[in-house]
Amino acid sequence: MMTDQHLPLLEATPMLAEVPLLPHVINGDGMQQMILVQVNPGETFTIRTEDGHFQCITGPAQVPMVSPNGTMPPIFVPPGYISQVVEENGMRKVLVLPHAVEFHPSLPPVPPHLPLYASPHPAMLHHPHVFPPELPHYVHQLPALPVYSEQDMMCHSMSVPIHEERSVKMQEQLQRRLKSGHLGTANGVPFSHSSPGPFIKGGQAAMHNGNSKGRTGLAASPTPPRLKHSGRTRASPTSSCDVKDPEEEVRRVQELLSAVCKPAVGSLTSHSAVLSWRPPLPLPSEVDTHSNTRAHTALLLSYELALSQSGTEGDFNLVYQGKDTTCTVGDLRPATHYYARVCVACSSVKGAPSETVAFTTLCSAPDAPAAPRLIQRTKSSISLQWRSPNDNGSKITGFCLEYHEQGKQSAFKEVYSGLAKQYKVMRLMPSTKYAFRLAAKNDVGMSAFSAVLSCCTASCSASPPAPPSPPRLTEAGVTWLSLEWGAPCGSASRDTLTYILEMEDKESDCGFQLKHRGEEQSCTVKELRRFTSYQFRVLVASSEGTSQPSSVVEYRTQPDQPGSPGKPSLRSPAEPHSLHVIWEAPEDDGGSPVTQYVLELSHSEWEAVYSGSLRQHVCEGLREGTWYKLRVYCQSLGGRSQVSEILSVETPPLPPGPCQALRTAGAATTSEIPLCWDPPVCDGGAPVSQYCVEMAQAAEEYQQQVFCGSDVSCTISQLLPGRTYLFWVKSRNPAGWGPLSEMCQASTAPGPPEQCSAPQLILNTSTGVLATWQTPVCNGAEVCEFRMEWGLEEGTLELLYSGPLTQYEVSDLQPATEYRCRVQAVNAVGAGLFSDVATVTTPASVPAAVEHVEEMREGALGVVMAHSPATTLALRWKEPHCHGAEISSYNIVIGEELPLSIGRTSYHILENLQPNTTYRIRVQAVNSMGAGPFSSALKLRTRALPPEPPVLECVVAGPQSLKLKWGEGLIRPQTSRGTHYCLHMQVGADRSICIYSGPCHTFKVQRLCEDTEYQFSIQAHSEAGMGPLSPSYTFSTTRSPPPQLKAPQVELIERSKYAVTWEALQPMKGDLIVYKLQMLRGREVEQLYRGPATSYTWQNPTASVACRLRVYAGRRSQDGSELWGQCSLSTGLPTTELPREHRISSCHEPQPRRSWPLTDEPFATVLLLGFVILAVLFAVLIQYFVIERE
Repeated sequence: MMTDQHLPLLEATPMLAEVPLLPHVINGDGMQQMILVQVNPGETFTIRTEDGHFQCITGPAQVPMVSPNGTMPPIFVPPGYISQVVEENGMRKVLVLPHAVEFHPSLPPVPPHLPLYASPHPAMLHHPHVFPPELPHYVHQLPALPVYSEQDMMCHSMSVPIHEERSVKMQEQLQRRLKSGHLGTANGVPFSHSSPGPFIKGGQAAMHNGNSKGRTGLAASPTPPRLKHSGRTRASPTSSCDVKDPEEEVRRVQELLSAVCKPAVGSLTSHSAVLSWRPPLPLPSEVDTHSNTRAHTALLLSYELALSQSGTEGDFNLVYQGKDTTCTVGDLRPATHYYARVCVACSSVKGAPSETVAFTTLCSAPDAPAAPRLIQRTKSSISLQWRSPNDNGSKITGFCLEYHEQGKQSAFKEVYSGLAKQYKVMRLMPSTKYAFRLAAKNDVGMSAFSAVLSCCTASCSASPPAPPSPPRLTEAGVTWLSLEWGAPCGSASRDTLTYILEMEDKESDCGFQLKHRGEEQSCTVKELRRFTSYQFRVLVASSEGTSQPSSVVEYRTQPDQPGSPGKPSLRSPAEPHSLHVIWEAPEDDGGSPVTQYVLELSHSEWEAVYSGSLRQHVCEGLREGTWYKLRVYCQSLGGRSQVSEILSVETPPLPPGPCQALRTAGAATTSEIPLCWDPPVCDGGAPVSQYCVEMAQAAEEYQQQVFCGSDVSCTISQLLPGRTYLFWVKSRNPAGWGPLSEMCQASTAPGPPEQCSAPQLILNTSTGVLATWQTPVCNGAEVCEFRMEWGLEEGTLELLYSGPLTQYEVSDLQPATEYRCRVQAVNAVGAGLFSDVATVTTPASVPAAVEHVEEMREGALGVVMAHSPATTLALRWKEPHCHGAEISSYNIVIGEELPLSIGRTSYHILENLQPNTTYRIRVQAVNSMGAGPFSSALKLRTRALPPEPPVLECVVAGPQSLKLKWGEGLIRPQTSRGTHYCLHMQVGADRSICIYSGPCHTFKVQRLCEDTEYQFSIQAHSEAGMGPLSPSYTFSTTRSPPPQLKAPQVELIERSKYAVTWEALQPMKGDLIVYKLQMLRGREVEQLYRGPATSYTWQNPTASVACRLRVYAGRRSQDGSELWGQCSLSTGLPTTELPREHRISSCHEPQPRRSWPLTDEPFATVLLLGFVILAVLFAVLIQYFVIERE
């Protein structure tokens, strides 16, 4: 059944299929041995002959193999199986067994000197079945093997045999690539073409460790892609395979090398461990043949073993690199966790590291402790102290202290055994030298003894040393203090003194703690807190005893440097010549407050532009169109911080500045003067494209253009000889023309004098300087004049002196101010160049007079005054110039009283003053040089007391409004500094609102209800404050009259009989509406009707067309009183129609002359028109006779 079941052939791994078969090496010097290889039924055994051909032997058969040197040739088996060599009756046989099945007890034991072979190679022994081949007489004794699943079949697919021709092609292809160097080298070592040497030491252990994990190594290897079954049996022929891509082959090799199992640990001690591992590929060796031996190329594997103490993700250190599969790692620490992994490399291909194995070294005895230290000694005792050594994984259970008397041939005796770390040895002899040594022990054993300590007891006549002087501070740091002290008085030079430094931290409440013990007279105490005070004292110990402590001293550590401030930023947009920069304070001030900020600006080099406590600064005097860098750092008692981040900003461009140094370019002739100049220092942020030179014979004459171009030099021609000319130059960029440069005066031959030397400046007084200079070379014409320029800045110097003298005294200067001076010589031809600038600084003096002293209103300071504004005055002023000495205080003089001295401030509040009183105030600044002059007198008046409320009265009452009046003031509103009034109206039982606030004395309350009472109150307030509220005043509105009616409608009923109708109104709040009808005849008014009706029939034969009718509406109250409204518009009477015959006859008669009756409205219009004409006439007369004649 086993021979009938055939599995389809699978693709073998290209790298394994191309490994050449090792020949049978024949060594004539060695003893030949016969080895039988058992070939089971259905199996094929392939060997290579001497001529390079392959011979396939089909089982069942026993293939004899001759070993000339007594060694075993390599037998390669499929994955999951191992080959064992047994010796029976002097004949060696090869057994192929499963990896996971132990050796059957009926089989003879494997000799210890014979190796086990477990590396698979499909090209040597083809085995398509999953059952292992075995010897015939052992078949019935072997246990039954399980049937493997499809997944297991795929794991073993790379060991399934293939056709012999394909194997030959793959091996030849690999040899060609090795010769051409396609696979390269591994770690610089090329492929070896010699046979492998003997097995390395530890091979048995490596195999045993690999077997203990079953099939872990195979399971970890990458599974090749699943292939389709070809359906052919073992005997069916195979077609030639295609050559695969080299990159794919390298990848497959890397996958095989990465399948290495994790190392196994054996022979573990406290300082060493033996690590072994299994190779992922077979190890080639020498193979015997019947006739001869031939060397073939073999693949050699190299291994890298790495260790780590910080876990699987920590740093691994390489401890071994070689070809052995076993390594003994030494120099390990006891009771320490280690992690190991191995990596396999073949040629230039290197696999991934294996899984990590963890192990812990064994515990051991403690390390040898350090020699004990002498603490104190007396005539009969010695006190010793020691430290614990490393316990090497097992807790220390005790210390053993031994001693013996030096000078005697006696052995060490144990004097103490216990866990204490100090001991006092008693009952010793005075002035005797003893030797001590120490050992530590734990559960594992006892350590080696320490070095021997030799010390001597004190003599009988000795006494403790005197107390030393207190320690002195030599240097202080942020976290340390360096102290030193001297030897006590009266100490002999032969004595060995030990100094004990103790420190007390007040915040810890632990008292004095030991910080130093030794013979040194200095110590640096570290790990202290910054800016903290500590107390120190010193004791001296000698062979005679310990002295009393010195007096206690207290020292403080330095504060740490603060952190860097925030990155500077712009508070407002950049200007051409200034930048307003702000920054944030540092997050960490280093323990002490920041005392100073330093702002640095850089265009090419860093320069400090501000130093102070503020966190903002306006950088002035900048160049337009220029990039600047800004950074800031701060300073405190702890030192200087790091600079902040850099802010880069560009100023806006402007037209270019004046050109520099307009001068002659060479010797002038009688008609030509060569000129040259320097480009402007400030180009305005844009390159200069053009220059223009202007010339005049005098400063007040017209300047004419003589040159225009891009060069910085020109030659002015067509000039008159012996004349002096003045030249100016200006530059232009895309923004426009810049200003004219400084004037240059040049003459045709002879030339102007040379440049003067820098003047010498001598201080005569604090406000006077004497400037002297020397006469330069005159260049053919005597110097007749000197010009001295004086100023604060080099670019803003002004002419101060012009004359023939070589000295000039400058007076009325400002104290503590730096001045600059330069001199120019002039002769009959012209003026020479200015000298170098000389500087002088006047000494400090009293401050300048205080300026801008003014009153400050309440609320400007942001504080609340403690007293009433009527009794206080708030002053502020601008700090004057200090004149070189910082201002310390100010004196305030009120009238003729004594001066009031205050600190350095810019404001002050004067209290306890009289209300509504005028005061004369002067302010004076004081510095270290004295008191400066008083400021100009300021007259201020305190506020008056709050005003009383005025009397409120109603002057006009209407149906919907009330006009109220109060006080006796003017009708026009007063200014904002006068008294203001606040009028309140009550809108509820206990609620009132302010309906008016202002300086007026009248107010009209609108939108009220008719015939209703309202309550009002008033309150006055001025600069002195808010006055009291007046009592309530009650006023009532009147009744409103009816509205104006429309014009009545008149209808002619009969001849001289009319019917008049008008609109009806609704009753108003219960009052009856009555009407009054009137007829107008010119200026006469006749009442026709009065009553509640809305119509009236009227007959009057005397009425004419000129009569008009109008209607009044009135409301009649219950008490009988009537309130009439406005009259309506008037309506004329309609014309009376004549009979027809009368109209016809009248057409032939002449028409009477029409006349318009003059009613009230036309009469008013005519009167108004007459007044207008009369006013215009008077205006013309006044214009003509009065204004024009004057």
